[in-house]
Amino acid sequence: MKCLFTIIVWCICLTLIAQPSDSAFNQKKAAIQLSGYAEVYYQHNSNGPTTNNDASFAYSHDENKALSINLAFVKAAYDKNRLRANLAIGFGSYMRSNYAGEEGIYKQILEANIGWKLNKKANWWLDAGVFTSHIGFESAIGKDCWTLSRSIAADNSPYFETGAKISYTSPNEKWFLSALVLTGWQRIQMPKGNTSPSFGHQIQYKPNSKWTINSSSFIGVPIAGFYPVTRYFHNLYALHQWTNRLGVIAGFDIGLQKAKGINQSQVWYTPILMAQFAVRDNMKFTLRTESYQDPNGAIIYTGTANGFRVNGISLNADWASNKYFLWRVELKHLQSGDLIFTKQYNLPTQNMFTATTALAVSF
Repeated sequence: MKCLFTIIVWCICLTLIAQPSDSAFNQKKAAIQLSGYAEVYYQHNSNGPTTNNDASFAYSHDENKALSINLAFVKAAYDKNRLRANLAIGFGSYMRSNYAGEEGIYKQILEANIGWKLNKKANWWLDAGVFTSHIGFESAIGKDCWTLSRSIAADNSPYFETGAKISYTSPNEKWFLSALVLTGWQRIQMPKGNTSPSFGHQIQYKPNSKWTINSSSFIGVPIAGFYPVTRYFHNLYALHQWTNRLGVIAGFDIGLQKAKGINQSQVWYTPILMAQFAVRDNMKFTLRTESYQDPNGAIIYTGTANGFRVNGISLNADWASNKYFLWRVELKHLQSGDLIFTKQYNLPTQNMFTATTALAVSF
Protein backbone atom coordinates (compact mmCIF):
# COMPACT_ATOMS: atom_id res chain seq x y z
CA MET A 1 0.00 0.00 0.00
CA LYS A 2 2.85 2.42 0.84
CA CYS A 3 4.51 1.76 -2.52
CA LEU A 4 1.25 2.31 -4.39
CA PHE A 5 0.59 5.55 -2.57
CA THR A 6 4.13 6.81 -3.17
CA ILE A 7 3.85 6.05 -6.88
CA ILE A 8 0.54 7.92 -7.11
CA VAL A 9 1.94 10.99 -5.34
CA TRP A 10 4.99 11.05 -7.61
CA CYS A 11 2.75 10.72 -10.66
CA ILE A 12 0.74 13.71 -9.51
CA CYS A 13 3.84 15.80 -8.85
CA LEU A 14 5.35 14.90 -12.21
CA THR A 15 2.05 15.63 -13.95
CA LEU A 16 1.95 19.10 -12.42
CA ILE A 17 5.54 20.08 -13.17
CA ALA A 18 6.33 18.21 -16.38
CA GLN A 19 4.58 20.63 -18.72
CA PRO A 20 6.21 21.78 -21.97
CA SER A 21 8.29 24.88 -21.27
CA ASP A 22 7.14 26.55 -24.45
CA SER A 23 3.41 26.22 -23.71
CA ALA A 24 1.40 29.38 -23.80
CA PHE A 25 0.53 30.96 -20.47
CA ASN A 26 -3.20 30.61 -21.09
CA GLN A 27 -2.81 26.89 -21.76
CA LYS A 28 -0.96 26.40 -18.47
CA LYS A 29 -3.59 28.35 -16.64
CA ALA A 30 -6.34 26.21 -18.11
CA ALA A 31 -4.62 22.91 -17.31
CA ILE A 32 -3.35 23.64 -13.81
CA GLN A 33 -5.52 25.26 -11.16
CA LEU A 34 -4.20 26.40 -7.77
CA SER A 35 -6.61 27.00 -4.89
CA GLY A 36 -6.59 27.44 -1.14
CA TYR A 37 -8.95 27.47 1.80
CA ALA A 38 -8.84 28.32 5.51
CA GLU A 39 -11.57 28.27 8.15
CA VAL A 40 -11.04 29.87 11.55
CA TYR A 41 -13.68 29.25 14.23
CA TYR A 42 -14.54 29.85 17.87
CA GLN A 43 -16.88 27.47 19.66
CA HIS A 44 -18.28 27.88 23.15
CA ASN A 45 -19.90 25.22 25.27
CA SER A 46 -19.90 26.49 28.85
CA ASN A 47 -20.17 22.93 30.20
CA GLY A 48 -17.54 21.26 28.05
CA PRO A 49 -13.75 21.01 28.34
CA THR A 50 -11.34 22.67 25.92
CA THR A 51 -10.79 19.58 23.78
CA ASN A 52 -13.46 17.52 22.05
CA ASN A 53 -16.12 19.98 23.22
CA ASP A 54 -17.53 17.31 25.58
CA ALA A 55 -18.31 15.32 22.43
CA SER A 56 -15.99 12.44 21.58
CA PHE A 57 -18.17 11.80 18.51
CA ALA A 58 -17.20 15.16 16.92
CA TYR A 59 -14.37 15.07 14.38
CA SER A 60 -14.86 18.52 12.86
CA HIS A 61 -14.92 21.79 14.82
CA ASP A 62 -14.04 19.83 17.96
CA GLU A 63 -12.05 22.50 19.83
CA ASN A 64 -13.87 24.45 22.55
CA LYS A 65 -13.27 27.87 24.14
CA ALA A 66 -10.30 28.61 21.89
CA LEU A 67 -9.80 30.33 18.55
CA SER A 68 -8.88 27.46 16.23
CA ILE A 69 -8.34 26.54 12.59
CA ASN A 70 -10.65 23.75 11.53
CA LEU A 71 -9.14 23.17 8.10
CA ALA A 72 -6.62 25.02 5.96
CA PHE A 73 -5.16 23.66 2.75
CA VAL A 74 -3.51 24.45 -0.55
CA LYS A 75 -4.43 22.44 -3.62
CA ALA A 76 -3.06 21.91 -7.12
CA ALA A 77 -5.39 20.38 -9.70
CA TYR A 78 -4.46 19.26 -13.19
CA ASP A 79 -7.07 18.47 -15.86
CA LYS A 80 -6.19 18.19 -19.53
CA ASN A 81 -7.21 15.82 -22.28
CA ARG A 82 -7.63 12.39 -20.67
CA LEU A 83 -5.58 12.95 -17.54
CA ARG A 84 -6.52 14.57 -14.23
CA ALA A 85 -4.79 14.78 -10.86
CA ASN A 86 -5.23 16.48 -7.48
CA LEU A 87 -2.83 17.14 -4.63
CA ALA A 88 -3.97 18.98 -1.47
CA ILE A 89 -2.00 19.38 1.77
CA GLY A 90 -3.95 20.42 4.87
CA PHE A 91 -3.68 21.12 8.58
CA GLY A 92 -5.98 22.12 11.45
CA SER A 93 -8.18 20.46 14.06
CA TYR A 94 -10.04 18.53 11.35
CA MET A 95 -6.78 16.93 10.17
CA ARG A 96 -5.68 16.09 13.73
CA SER A 97 -8.95 14.37 14.55
CA ASN A 98 -9.61 12.48 11.32
CA TYR A 99 -6.02 11.47 10.56
CA ALA A 100 -5.08 10.37 14.07
CA GLY A 101 -4.61 6.78 12.87
CA GLU A 102 -2.19 7.72 10.08
CA GLU A 103 1.56 8.14 10.26
CA GLY A 104 4.08 10.73 9.06
CA ILE A 105 3.23 12.71 5.94
CA TYR A 106 -0.04 10.81 5.59
CA LYS A 107 -1.43 12.98 8.38
CA GLN A 108 -1.35 16.00 6.04
CA ILE A 109 -2.77 14.43 2.84
CA LEU A 110 -6.21 15.86 2.17
CA GLU A 111 -6.21 14.69 -1.46
CA ALA A 112 -3.68 12.86 -3.63
CA ASN A 113 -5.12 11.14 -6.66
CA ILE A 114 -4.66 10.66 -10.36
CA GLY A 115 -7.21 9.66 -12.99
CA TRP A 116 -7.27 8.46 -16.57
CA LYS A 117 -10.18 8.75 -18.98
CA LEU A 118 -10.72 5.27 -20.36
CA ASN A 119 -12.61 6.25 -23.49
CA LYS A 120 -12.17 9.29 -25.72
CA LYS A 121 -15.89 9.68 -26.34
CA ALA A 122 -17.67 8.11 -23.36
CA ASN A 123 -17.14 9.68 -19.93
CA TRP A 124 -15.49 6.68 -18.21
CA TRP A 125 -12.76 7.40 -15.65
CA LEU A 126 -10.38 5.31 -13.55
CA ASP A 127 -9.04 7.17 -10.49
CA ALA A 128 -6.65 6.00 -7.77
CA GLY A 129 -5.26 7.55 -4.60
CA VAL A 130 -6.77 9.53 -1.74
CA PHE A 131 -10.00 11.34 -2.58
CA THR A 132 -13.14 12.79 -1.03
CA SER A 133 -15.57 10.19 0.28
CA HIS A 134 -18.40 9.03 -1.96
CA ILE A 135 -20.71 8.92 1.09
CA GLY A 136 -23.00 11.75 2.14
CA PHE A 137 -23.72 15.34 1.11
CA GLU A 138 -21.36 16.99 3.63
CA SER A 139 -17.62 17.35 3.18
CA ALA A 140 -14.60 18.56 5.13
CA ILE A 141 -14.73 21.94 3.37
CA GLY A 142 -17.12 24.12 5.33
CA LYS A 143 -18.02 26.60 2.61
CA ASP A 144 -19.40 23.73 0.51
CA CYS A 145 -21.82 22.68 3.27
CA TRP A 146 -25.10 24.28 4.27
CA THR A 147 -24.17 24.46 7.96
CA LEU A 148 -21.11 25.59 9.91
CA SER A 149 -20.71 22.35 11.88
CA ARG A 150 -21.09 18.89 10.42
CA SER A 151 -23.94 16.59 11.39
CA ILE A 152 -23.29 13.65 13.72
CA ALA A 153 -23.89 11.39 10.72
CA ALA A 154 -21.19 13.12 8.67
CA ASP A 155 -18.69 13.14 11.54
CA ASN A 156 -19.11 9.40 12.01
CA SER A 157 -18.89 8.29 8.40
CA PRO A 158 -15.90 8.71 6.05
CA TYR A 159 -14.79 12.18 4.95
CA PHE A 160 -12.03 10.70 2.76
CA GLU A 161 -11.09 7.31 1.34
CA THR A 162 -8.17 5.61 -0.36
CA GLY A 163 -8.20 3.12 -3.20
CA ALA A 164 -9.34 2.96 -6.81
CA LYS A 165 -12.66 3.75 -8.44
CA ILE A 166 -14.18 3.50 -11.87
CA SER A 167 -16.90 6.01 -12.70
CA TYR A 168 -19.25 6.90 -15.53
CA THR A 169 -21.21 10.07 -16.27
CA SER A 170 -23.99 9.89 -18.84
CA PRO A 171 -23.86 12.24 -21.87
CA ASN A 172 -26.78 14.30 -20.51
CA GLU A 173 -25.07 14.38 -17.06
CA LYS A 174 -28.20 13.09 -15.36
CA TRP A 175 -26.56 9.86 -14.17
CA PHE A 176 -23.32 9.28 -12.28
CA LEU A 177 -22.26 5.69 -11.49
CA SER A 178 -19.19 4.58 -9.56
CA ALA A 179 -17.69 1.37 -8.13
CA LEU A 180 -14.86 1.50 -5.59
CA VAL A 181 -12.19 -0.74 -4.05
CA LEU A 182 -10.90 0.81 -0.80
CA THR A 183 -8.32 0.30 1.95
CA GLY A 184 -11.00 0.64 4.62
CA TRP A 185 -13.31 2.99 6.50
CA GLN A 186 -11.59 6.39 6.20
CA ARG A 187 -8.04 5.10 6.08
CA ILE A 188 -5.02 5.86 3.91
CA GLN A 189 -2.96 2.93 5.15
CA MET A 190 -4.77 -0.37 5.53
CA PRO A 191 -5.14 -1.25 9.25
CA LYS A 192 -2.41 -3.58 10.48
CA GLY A 193 -3.50 -7.18 10.45
CA ASN A 194 -6.12 -6.62 7.77
CA THR A 195 -5.46 -7.71 4.20
CA SER A 196 -9.03 -7.61 2.91
CA PRO A 197 -10.11 -4.68 0.72
CA SER A 198 -13.40 -2.87 1.19
CA PHE A 199 -15.92 -2.05 -1.50
CA GLY A 200 -18.41 0.69 -2.28
CA HIS A 201 -20.80 2.04 -4.86
CA GLN A 202 -22.42 5.35 -5.75
CA ILE A 203 -25.42 6.07 -7.93
CA GLN A 204 -26.46 9.68 -8.38
CA TYR A 205 -29.41 10.85 -10.45
CA LYS A 206 -30.16 14.47 -11.41
CA PRO A 207 -33.37 14.49 -13.47
CA ASN A 208 -33.26 18.29 -13.67
CA SER A 209 -31.59 21.31 -12.07
CA LYS A 210 -33.85 21.10 -8.99
CA TRP A 211 -33.29 17.47 -7.93
CA THR A 212 -30.31 15.37 -6.81
CA ILE A 213 -30.90 11.81 -5.58
CA ASN A 214 -27.95 9.79 -4.27
CA SER A 215 -27.32 6.23 -3.10
CA SER A 216 -23.92 5.19 -1.67
CA SER A 217 -22.68 2.12 0.17
CA PHE A 218 -19.69 0.62 1.98
CA ILE A 219 -18.94 -3.04 2.65
CA GLY A 220 -15.75 -4.08 4.38
CA VAL A 221 -13.65 -4.62 7.48
CA PRO A 222 -13.24 -1.26 9.26
CA ILE A 223 -10.81 -2.47 11.93
CA ALA A 224 -8.50 -5.46 12.39
CA GLY A 225 -8.63 -7.66 15.43
CA PHE A 226 -8.96 -11.14 16.86
CA TYR A 227 -12.65 -11.11 15.95
CA PRO A 228 -12.90 -9.48 12.48
CA VAL A 229 -15.86 -7.15 12.08
CA THR A 230 -17.69 -6.72 8.79
CA ARG A 231 -19.54 -3.45 8.27
CA TYR A 232 -22.44 -2.89 5.86
CA PHE A 233 -23.42 0.75 5.44
CA HIS A 234 -25.79 2.61 3.16
CA ASN A 235 -26.34 6.34 2.67
CA LEU A 236 -29.37 7.77 0.89
CA TYR A 237 -30.19 11.44 0.39
CA ALA A 238 -32.25 13.70 -1.81
CA LEU A 239 -31.73 17.42 -2.45
CA HIS A 240 -34.53 19.53 -3.84
CA GLN A 241 -34.20 23.19 -4.72
CA TRP A 242 -37.83 24.31 -4.47
CA THR A 243 -37.14 27.87 -5.59
CA ASN A 244 -34.13 30.13 -6.06
CA ARG A 245 -34.45 30.96 -2.35
CA LEU A 246 -35.52 27.69 -0.71
CA GLY A 247 -33.79 24.31 -0.73
CA VAL A 248 -34.29 21.08 1.25
CA ILE A 249 -32.06 18.06 1.92
CA ALA A 250 -33.36 14.81 3.43
CA GLY A 251 -30.98 11.98 4.27
CA PHE A 252 -31.02 8.59 5.93
CA ASP A 253 -28.03 6.42 6.87
CA ILE A 254 -28.24 2.86 8.13
CA GLY A 255 -25.47 0.48 9.10
CA LEU A 256 -25.08 -3.10 10.25
CA GLN A 257 -21.98 -4.53 11.84
CA LYS A 258 -21.29 -8.15 12.64
CA ALA A 259 -18.29 -9.80 14.29
CA LYS A 260 -17.17 -13.24 13.18
CA GLY A 261 -18.30 -15.91 15.64
CA ILE A 262 -20.95 -13.67 17.23
CA ASN A 263 -24.56 -14.18 16.20
CA GLN A 264 -25.92 -10.79 17.25
CA SER A 265 -25.54 -7.88 14.82
CA GLN A 266 -25.19 -4.22 15.73
CA VAL A 267 -27.48 -1.82 13.86
CA TRP A 268 -27.46 1.97 13.84
CA TYR A 269 -29.36 4.55 11.78
CA THR A 270 -29.58 8.30 11.43
CA PRO A 271 -32.19 10.48 9.68
CA ILE A 272 -31.47 14.13 8.91
CA LEU A 273 -33.50 17.00 7.46
CA MET A 274 -32.18 20.43 6.45
CA ALA A 275 -33.88 23.49 4.99
CA GLN A 276 -32.03 26.52 3.66
CA PHE A 277 -33.58 29.91 2.92
CA ALA A 278 -31.71 32.69 1.13
CA VAL A 279 -32.86 36.11 2.30
CA ARG A 280 -30.53 37.66 -0.24
CA ASP A 281 -27.91 36.25 -2.58
CA ASN A 282 -25.25 36.79 0.08
CA MET A 283 -27.28 35.93 3.21
CA LYS A 284 -28.71 32.48 4.03
CA PHE A 285 -30.30 30.73 6.99
CA THR A 286 -30.32 26.96 7.49
CA LEU A 287 -32.34 24.89 9.95
CA ARG A 288 -31.17 21.33 10.64
CA THR A 289 -32.82 18.53 12.60
CA GLU A 290 -31.00 15.26 13.10
CA SER A 291 -31.15 12.03 15.05
CA TYR A 292 -28.40 9.44 15.62
CA GLN A 293 -29.54 6.10 17.02
CA ASP A 294 -26.74 3.70 17.96
CA PRO A 295 -28.06 1.67 20.91
CA ASN A 296 -25.33 -1.00 20.74
CA GLY A 297 -22.40 1.38 20.43
CA ALA A 298 -21.26 0.10 17.04
CA ILE A 299 -19.91 3.53 16.04
CA ILE A 300 -20.23 5.67 19.19
CA TYR A 301 -19.80 3.85 22.50
CA THR A 302 -21.15 5.40 25.70
CA GLY A 303 -21.32 2.52 28.18
CA THR A 304 -24.83 3.61 29.19
CA ALA A 305 -28.03 1.56 29.28
CA ASN A 306 -29.54 2.96 26.07
CA GLY A 307 -26.35 3.60 24.16
CA PHE A 308 -25.93 6.64 21.95
CA ARG A 309 -29.41 7.96 21.18
CA VAL A 310 -29.14 11.67 20.43
CA ASN A 311 -31.49 14.15 18.76
CA GLY A 312 -30.33 17.57 17.65
CA ILE A 313 -31.45 20.85 16.18
CA SER A 314 -29.37 23.76 14.91
CA LEU A 315 -29.85 27.16 13.31
CA ASN A 316 -27.17 28.52 10.98
CA ALA A 317 -26.73 32.00 9.48
CA ASP A 318 -24.30 32.79 6.63
CA TRP A 319 -23.13 36.09 5.24
CA ALA A 320 -20.82 36.27 2.22
CA SER A 321 -19.20 39.68 1.70
CA ASN A 322 -17.83 38.43 -1.64
CA LYS A 323 -16.81 35.13 -3.23
CA TYR A 324 -13.69 34.93 -1.06
CA PHE A 325 -15.08 35.52 2.47
CA LEU A 326 -17.90 33.70 4.28
CA TRP A 327 -18.88 34.50 7.88
CA ARG A 328 -21.05 31.98 9.72
CA VAL A 329 -22.85 31.71 13.07
CA GLU A 330 -24.52 28.58 14.44
CA LEU A 331 -26.53 27.67 17.54
CA LYS A 332 -26.92 23.95 18.23
CA HIS A 333 -28.67 21.86 20.87
CA LEU A 334 -28.21 18.12 21.36
CA GLN A 335 -30.31 15.96 23.67
CA SER A 336 -29.48 12.41 24.70
CA GLY A 337 -31.60 9.63 26.15
CA ASP A 338 -28.88 9.00 28.75
CA LEU A 339 -26.59 11.21 30.83
CA ILE A 340 -23.67 11.28 28.40
CA PHE A 341 -22.80 15.01 28.59
CA THR A 342 -21.56 17.09 31.52
CA LYS A 343 -22.67 20.37 33.04
CA GLN A 344 -21.27 22.64 35.73
CA TYR A 345 -19.05 20.92 38.32
CA ASN A 346 -18.79 17.93 35.94
CA LEU A 347 -22.28 16.72 36.79
CA PRO A 348 -23.91 14.49 34.15
CA THR A 349 -26.68 15.85 31.93
CA GLN A 350 -28.72 14.88 28.89
CA ASN A 351 -28.28 18.20 27.07
CA MET A 352 -25.48 20.04 25.31
CA PHE A 353 -25.72 23.53 23.84
CA THR A 354 -23.02 25.10 21.65
CA ALA A 355 -22.61 28.48 19.96
CA THR A 356 -20.07 28.69 17.14
CA THR A 357 -18.85 31.34 14.74
CA ALA A 358 -16.46 30.89 11.83
CA LEU A 359 -14.80 32.83 9.03
CA ALA A 360 -13.94 30.95 5.85
CA VAL A 361 -11.51 32.36 3.30
CA SER A 362 -10.97 30.78 -0.10
CA PHE A 363 -9.22 31.56 -3.36
